[in-house]
Amino acid sequence: MSKVDLKLDWCSYEAAKYAVEHWHYSKSLPASKNVYVGVWEDNQFIGCVIFGRGANNNMHKPFNLEMIECVELVRVALKEHKTPVSKIVSISLKMLKKQSNGVRLIVSYADPAQNHAGGIYQAGNWIYAGAVPCTPKYLVRGKWVHARQANSLLGSTVGLERKPVPDKHKYLFPLDDAMRKQIEPLRKPYPKRDTGETDNAAQSNEQTEGASPIVSLKTDN
Repeated sequence: MSKVDLKLDWCSYEAAKYAVEHWHYSKSLPASKNVYVGVWEDNQFIGCVIFGRGANNNMHKPFNLEMIECVELVRVALKEHKTPVSKIVSISLKMLKKQSNGVRLIVSYADPAQNHAGGIYQAGNWIYAGAVPCTPKYLVRGKWVHARQANSLLGSTVGLERKPVPDKHKYLFPLDDAMRKQIEPLRKPYPKRDTGETDNAAQSNEQTEGASPIVSLKTDN
């Protein structure tokens, strides 16, 4: 296999939006405050890794952290690529730690509904904290959405068709030794990876390009 020229740098909102809409199953960019790490192989933009506050405003509380100290890895949106995803995520974590030095813990989820057990997190030695229940989704204008979005659009979920959502796998990654010591007792055996889940999954063949600086998660703009 020929050597790949891998580069990660901060990318623009527009580039991240394109990546998510083309190369992530959700097709949507989270509305919370995010930072975007662009990924290039051989000078070609192949997607991005996105960190943000996530949909759970209480995500930090079980760990006795302030909100600004706990961040969610909300999207990994990549087209066809050669570099293992775990390596891309590892580099992006180092970038985030350097840029937002108040962040101490990263949380992420793997969705069994998408046949994901968290292979990229297992390859990166994340701490598996078990399965967490998910709220049901509601059918709004032909699209399944969470209750918060349904309420935002319609003001209520009364009368809407609903469907249960499988529990998601929760993974944790500490950014300092003290946090690692604190959460290590939460570690559980990794769930079995789906036979189709790999650490180097390709998702598409589309392209785009561009990069621009973004602001730290520590500040509210």
